[in-house]
Amino acid sequence: MTDLAIEATGLTKSFADTKALAGVDLSARRGTVHAVLGPNGAGKTTAIRILATLLRPDTGTARVNGFDVLRQPEKVRESVGLTGQFASVDEDLTGTQNLVMIGQLLDLPPKQARARAAELLEWFDLTGAAGKMAKNYSGGMRRRLDLAASLVGRPSVIFLDEPTTGLDPAKREDMWDVVRSLISDGSTVLLTTQYLEEADALADEITVFNHGKVIAHDTPHGLKRVVGGQRLTVRPADPARHDDLRRILAEIDGLGGRAPAADGRGTLTVQVDGDDVLPDVVARLRAAGIGVDEFSLHLPSLDEVFFTLTGTRSHDPEEVAA
Repeated sequence: MTDLAIEATGLTKSFADTKALAGVDLSARRGTVHAVLGPNGAGKTTAIRILATLLRPDTGTARVNGFDVLRQPEKVRESVGLTGQFASVDEDLTGTQNLVMIGQLLDLPPKQARARAAELLEWFDLTGAAGKMAKNYSGGMRRRLDLAASLVGRPSVIFLDEPTTGLDPAKREDMWDVVRSLISDGSTVLLTTQYLEEADALADEITVFNHGKVIAHDTPHGLKRVVGGQRLTVRPADPARHDDLRRILAEIDGLGGRAPAADGRGTLTVQVDGDDVLPDVVARLRAAGIGVDEFSLHLPSLDEVFFTLTGTRSHDPEEVAA
């Protein structure tokens, strides 16, 4: 058995005159989180629908868990779970009834289906609402129930298409813990998300789509080097020393004459070639009597990477049709 849970080569898909995918190659190793990022209309959701056998590609091949999505779609469906962009639970059933129904559709014995439903309701903090109809759930609760439904059959590959949209930050972090638990149990997760901090926190590898094509693929750390090396960020304790700080940073030889950039919060950021420059910076600040509230060396954020690669910001709303 290959160590790849997902293998796709040359996927294309058009809707009328719109080319959603234009030759996409995508693979995900077993037991990892692989995040797919991209702006509006990039084709992320189309790719997931093909891998989940909900769409047929125009050309190209794809295998999930070793099964061909075109020739063995039933085998693919038996081994995957899918949470789409919009909750798909039955609003006239209770939380328990929704999950038990899914279990029965998956041929679980009634007792086992009820036990799995109870387990997932507790996992997603829905036990207190287990007997309520889903139509009386909040949007976030319905979203969590939908996520629970995708896990009833203990799938080995899980497609999460923007799973935390609509969740508050605390529940989003709870979902991150769920994803980490799934990986610990040996599952593979293919994740699309609008939240780049989510990809940074969870993903082992990231693929970036734009205009139906793969434009970048690497680890989060590797992608951050796309837009240059490390950044030094400094904020003076006394805002009145801001100009003095700028002058000192501009004069340091190790910064290569790069002009520090201000961000509007009183901090200055400049690209550095390595951490060798730090002792010189610290010595000059001490000699000038400039105290600091912030002093950090870091790689660019994924948001900066995203903008560099695609020319758009990561908070654009996700595509619906593609």
